[in-house]
Amino acid sequence: MKIVKLLKILSILSIMLIGFGVAGDNGTPPLNGESLTWLSIGPPLIAIILALITHEAHLALFMGIWVGASMITGNPLSGLTTSLDTYIVASVTDHGHASILIFTLAFGGLIGVITVNGGMKGAVDAAGKYATSNRRSQMATAFMGLVIFFDDYANTLLVGNMMRPFTDKARISREKLSYLVDSTAAPVASIAVISSWSVFQMSLLEIPYKQFGVTVNPYFTFIQSIPFSFYCILTLVFIFLNVFLKREYGPMHQAETRAMTTGKVLSDTAKPLSDPSLMAETESTESSHWSNAFIPIFVVVAVTMGGLFITGMRSLDMPNPTLRDIIGASDPYASLIWGASFSSITAIGLSIGKKILSLEKVLDAWVNGVRSMIMACIILVLAWTIGSVCKDLKTAEYLVSISSNVLSPALLPFITFVTAGAISFSTGSSWATMSILVPVVVPMAMHLLNMSPNATVESPIFLATFASVLSGSVFGDHCSPISDTTILSSTACASDHIDHVKTQMPYAITVGILSLTLGCLGIGYGLSVWIILLSGTGILYGVIQLIGKPIESP
Repeated sequence: MKIVKLLKILSILSIMLIGFGVAGDNGTPPLNGESLTWLSIGPPLIAIILALITHEAHLALFMGIWVGASMITGNPLSGLTTSLDTYIVASVTDHGHASILIFTLAFGGLIGVITVNGGMKGAVDAAGKYATSNRRSQMATAFMGLVIFFDDYANTLLVGNMMRPFTDKARISREKLSYLVDSTAAPVASIAVISSWSVFQMSLLEIPYKQFGVTVNPYFTFIQSIPFSFYCILTLVFIFLNVFLKREYGPMHQAETRAMTTGKVLSDTAKPLSDPSLMAETESTESSHWSNAFIPIFVVVAVTMGGLFITGMRSLDMPNPTLRDIIGASDPYASLIWGASFSSITAIGLSIGKKILSLEKVLDAWVNGVRSMIMACIILVLAWTIGSVCKDLKTAEYLVSISSNVLSPALLPFITFVTAGAISFSTGSSWATMSILVPVVVPMAMHLLNMSPNATVESPIFLATFASVLSGSVFGDHCSPISDTTILSSTACASDHIDHVKTQMPYAITVGILSLTLGCLGIGYGLSVWIILLSGTGILYGVIQLIGKPIESP
């Protein structure tokens, strides 16, 4: 063990010395001029490598930020101060980021209350009558991921926290739970007809559509592009095949075997992002009834959906707006905060009203729940911060520039997917990737396809290219240890973050390679989208049967 620790320390020092050496040799901000340089990918790579070596995500992220800031300012000392007083402060004070932090903390408080008041225990007991097996519990988790479609953050926190007691009882590893939650969050929200993702994607099309005189409704383009989101669709197919067949491979097989044979849902070295003591309180509480959990959770969903409608209507000044108009004009951040806050109040009121807990004890439970989310919030802030550093270093622009030299109409979806995956993996943000790439690839497609504007946006190549921005972004997100949604999945499921990334990555890569080769290349060379999806389903079935191994019961 001492040798392993020594090697980790030496690795950290070596990587940091290289990073600071580059920053020092460079002297001045490398990307302040017109030229883009490979140095811009250094900070995210350092963060990713250190995270995989040390299993300390917060340390790895901060080191990546420090190196990046040093490259921008010219030396490590000023890089350190700039990291602390400029970049991190800006990440915390950003309106959207602050809203997500408040939502996460308030939701943690809710979980703390419904854990102590017996709501979680009651829900586990009630669900135990139906989720009577390992397979049924996994299937229920996957279906819950489909139901909460309107936002990936809400999906992750709701499904992870709700299903964790069930899956623990069914001897499902926290790694597998995290995978089910993470891989039904963004893929579902991104292809839902109405969601925060769909509205964001449509908004990105408005400016280039006006530029090229496209009269097709961006919403219609989005609807048409859904079948071309190969990674998102095939990920959902893979999940249900995987659960139905009960076969695993790679690190996930090891995790599931451990959980099934020993009952250990976490590895011996795991460092869960949520406080595991909360779940211990679930077992010790005397009171238990499913309604203590169900009612507050229902309030989260109802108030959030109502908030989207209210804020959207408040922002519009038009007669008879459509649902798309209302959702498009809504404030999802305010809606999420309202949902988490009102549900916390509901849970507190139920606990006091039913005389389950005193005011003092219920407030202590809420505070403890908030406290359990602190580490996750720290990592979220650091993930956003390294994204800001990458923006100033023009990491995404560099990756786009090296891919644009090999574009052709047939290869456009393929190259777009690869570029989106690389940017999302490096920056940890799907939305940032989409906001960068859509304004770039739409004009590229217009010029390369050489058709009328309206005909271009309805062609399979264009639809697949637009969808590849989305799918590639989600794929990179699923593989990246610095992704905010991946971090939230680890948090909601109380899983070790790096263990989650390691076990999820082989499955994501399997679907990603199939989406890239059969999907993007297939569309480029004339294959029907429906043939691709049906063939992809069959191939995934074969992969799971051939490579996957059953989990032996104790």
